[in-house]
Amino acid sequence: MRTTISVRTSAEVPDPVRARAGVLLDRLSKLSPGALEATVVFDMEFVKHTAEIRLHARGGHWLVATGSGRDHRSALDRTAEKLKRQLTKTAALPRSRRRSQARRA
Repeated sequence: MRTTISVRTSAEVPDPVRARAGVLLDRLSKLSPGALEATVVFDMEFVKHTAEIRLHARGGHWLVATGSGRDHRSALDRTAEKLKRQLTKTAALPRSRRRSQARRA
């Protein structure tokens, strides 16, 4: 799976947080074997740190989660939990229902 980690504003994201993002994406990719690409975008507005993860899977499925926190690490952890819930819900759906939902979106 191809991963991209970027920053929207001029905020500094420490290397350990970038490494943690890579580890979390590896864990999430195990829940979605059809994952093709993942993007993590860090942002900072005044004192609010946000992280967004976009996961592109086979069949044109896009899963997006956003979280915020006091620092980039807590925002990343919240975002990963949200995406994990989305992945487990998607995996629990029957195949025919997944296809019909993808067509509607």
